[in-house]
Amino acid sequence: MDDANHEVLRQVPHAEEYAFHPLLEPGELQEGEVSVPDLLAKARKTLGDFDGGVDAIVGYWDFPVSTLVALLNREYGLRGTSLESIVKCEHKYWSRLEQQKVISEHPRFGLVDLDEENPGLPEHMRFPVWLKPVKSYSSELAFGVKNEEEFAKAVEEIRNGISRIGRPFEYILEQIELPREIAEAGGQACLAEESLTGVQCAVEGYVRDGEITVYGALDSIDYPDSSSFLRHQYPSQMPEPVQRRLKDVTKRVIWQIGMNNATFSIEFFYDAQKDEINLLEINPRHSQSHAELFEYVDGVPNHDCMLSLALGREPSLLPGHGTYAVAAKWYHRWFTDGVVRRVPTQEEIAEVEREIPGVKIDVVPEQNELLSDAPEQDSYSYELAHVFVGADSEAEMVDKYNRCLAALPFRVEEPADAK
Repeated sequence: MDDANHEVLRQVPHAEEYAFHPLLEPGELQEGEVSVPDLLAKARKTLGDFDGGVDAIVGYWDFPVSTLVALLNREYGLRGTSLESIVKCEHKYWSRLEQQKVISEHPRFGLVDLDEENPGLPEHMRFPVWLKPVKSYSSELAFGVKNEEEFAKAVEEIRNGISRIGRPFEYILEQIELPREIAEAGGQACLAEESLTGVQCAVEGYVRDGEITVYGALDSIDYPDSSSFLRHQYPSQMPEPVQRRLKDVTKRVIWQIGMNNATFSIEFFYDAQKDEINLLEINPRHSQSHAELFEYVDGVPNHDCMLSLALGREPSLLPGHGTYAVAAKWYHRWFTDGVVRRVPTQEEIAEVEREIPGVKIDVVPEQNELLSDAPEQDSYSYELAHVFVGADSEAEMVDKYNRCLAALPFRVEEPADAK
């Protein structure tokens, strides 16, 4: 549990009936190479020492949180989806194998053998492609490659960094019975996927007692000429027929994977010229990044779905009952490495939030931090701030964001100049 999400959790329906307790700290879950057995031992001790009742164990972060929640729910007899269903989503190769059983809306894919001295692209695939570990998050070690030279460079970088997440993930794989091809691939394999075209979008939903509900669709807009997100925007501006197709594909793959009593989010590409949908990835959790967006537009943060399912309640969905017509999470990024010499103070942030209604600002780096030392960054940029904006129109939302940037004083120095 972190402070920002704890604040959002206190806004959900029935919040006065809930007491939220931190089980593990964000730092020990996200920094360096984690030890899953040590985290489990610490979580068990905290639960064992607690003198009250434990009604639910929940989480809204990627690995290892998603898998730890499933393991602990199984151990303590609490509601939640199975560990196997979580891993079927999070192991990117296993996820693709499950998807192709029920849908055709996915890219061509194949494994790249990192043990070979000079591995090549799988024979049935063509450049451009994305190379990525079968387990990563926040696009860490994910590289878009257009030719053999870029392919070789990406393979080397993935080789050097894959164990940080891959090795702990292999512990999780040992806890379930795996199909032969997944057991052979393991948790430190490299996946190639042909590049997708179009615009990105996502859907969020949940499964309760076997019934699948899709409750929202969002658009993901990149920085110009970049694969890094500029903003996630809700609700989606996709045509209604396209949104219906997204929901249909979503329900088929979630049914195939076997999730139950849990939230999920699925990312897609939509190519309007080809009128083509392609599934990018399945996340076996709702996106905590979108919590404020649903609260701004619908009046209820999406955390409510996670909590309600864990407690056996029907989620409180109130589409359009929020204060604003549109909302977005913006990513203020820096595209070269550097040392952050100046970040906005809490007083400066509070002043901006007072002056611009419907705005919430989270600064990412610490003062004097080297950007490349920050965890959970994509392969091409570094996050300086997350700016949540609610507005009555998209034009007003863009204006509010630009006003925030103008008022937020950051100073980043080149690493060589920062000695």
